Amino acid sequence: MTNFIPAILFILLFFIGLILVLKWRKGQDDPDRFFFSMIWALISLSVYLLILEIMHGSCFIIIPLGYLTFVLWMYFRDKTRLVNGFLFNSFVVVFGTYLVYNVSVTSDPIAFGLLIGALALFLLFGFFGIFSLMIFLYWNAAVVLKKERRSLPNLLTLLLAIFLTVVLIYDLFIAQNLPTWVTSLFSGLPLIMLYFAVAFLNFLTVSVLYQFNHPRYRQDYIIALGAGLIDGERVTPLLARRIDTAISFYRRQLAKTKKEAKLLMSGGQGSDEKISEAQAMKNYALSQGVPEEDILLEDKSTNTLENMRFSKAIMEQRSPEGYQAIFTSNNYHIFRAGMYAREAGLKADGLGAKTAFYYLPNAFLREYIAILMLHKRRHLVVVTLIMAVSVLSSIIMFFN
Repeated sequence: MTNFIPAILFILLFFIGLILVLKWRKGQDDPDRFFFSMIWALISLSVYLLILEIMHGSCFIIIPLGYLTFVLWMYFRDKTRLVNGFLFNSFVVVFGTYLVYNVSVTSDPIAFGLLIGALALFLLFGFFGIFSLMIFLYWNAAVVLKKERRSLPNLLTLLLAIFLTVVLIYDLFIAQNLPTWVTSLFSGLPLIMLYFAVAFLNFLTVSVLYQFNHPRYRQDYIIALGAGLIDGERVTPLLARRIDTAISFYRRQLAKTKKEAKLLMSGGQGSDEKISEAQAMKNYALSQGVPEEDILLEDKSTNTLENMRFSKAIMEQRSPEGYQAIFTSNNYHIFRAGMYAREAGLKADGLGAKTAFYYLPNAFLREYIAILMLHKRRHLVVVTLIMAVSVLSSIIMFFN
């Protein structure tokens, strides 16, 4: 029973603190209650586990906390590096290992509950993960095909679901009926799938982390990244959300600090467009009540990297003494856009506009493929080495 007293006190103090955090953020211009609730949960849990260990004569929590400090240092040093996703995921493993130790020493019910919850999720995914994933992908594909036009980018979840189905059928019903040398030839496929699955998990993790940017209200420029137009002259709902996010920050900053930022609409004119994306974005911003003198145009770019380069040139020309800038895009796109900003030498964080949930799986798969293509030689080398080992193994078995 004595083990439950610290746990009960912690739960009471945690919820009192959580209520205070939520009340504090309710009055802010940018509430983001989830982010600050998670910060409070991390701090309070760390203090609780530290106190538990001190009571039992140890202090091994400094290992996961020290590693977390390193992960955060790496992340804030450069938020747009893919390695940050790997580091954060490895921290989860380190923290899970620490929980095993903590439970063995303290028998604390909260640490035990966290450990059981993590193990349950891991086992659930291990046993039912691929089946659940396939069901979700087929469901998502059906929703997308119902709401969006049929195009290759909108069919990615369907194609992935079909691929996983074929692999599963092969593994369950075909592989055991084939000669050993044939199955050996395909033995590298699971390893290749695992490689790309881990790479996707790292990408997804760092993309989610990048959503929690909190730029200060002292920006000189807010870059809104362009996208395709309707009938060559009107912004799409997706593009409108990017602009709305920029306008929202522009107005919050003006209300909070009285500092007037410039909205920099960035997007050139495609061959099928009547006006540039930047001009269409300006027209939309004007319709939302933004003064024309607060809108700048960058209308020469044809891709995200050029968005960043050409916008940087405009800002440097207007503010040679230096400036503060952020950019807005859809939430699934801001991490890759941040990578291009780094490549262009532009120091700017991204703000993500909300996107309909059904659209996100295809969108993140597109972003993942685009990032894979940025490092295609590295991935090609890995795949080639794995397949070379499989082919060599198959040849040896064939002649034995």
